[in-house]
Amino acid sequence: MSSPDPDIRRKRLFYRAWHRGTREADLLLGSFAEAYLCAFDAAQLDRFEALLECPDAELFDWINVRAAPPAEYDHDVTRMLLAFRYRPRAT
Repeated sequence: MSSPDPDIRRKRLFYRAWHRGTREADLLLGSFAEAYLCAFDAAQLDRFEALLECPDAELFDWINVRAAPPAEYDHDVTRMLLAFRYRPRAT
């Protein structure tokens, strides 16, 4: 259910990334979205949206190298996420 307006779609994905349900996932995926979402093209937005459908436990297994992402998630956005390092914001 993607919006034809890429800016609205980015805002929706940004919101979803920051509101996953667990604080750890919120911080990681929300910070990742802050860093990269504005530069993603439509295909990358599709891939990021698909990643947001994955359960947190699976994502953390990939991030912590306890499991490899399945073939359908072996793409540029997943590799960017796996290489991303969360850094807390200065307050």
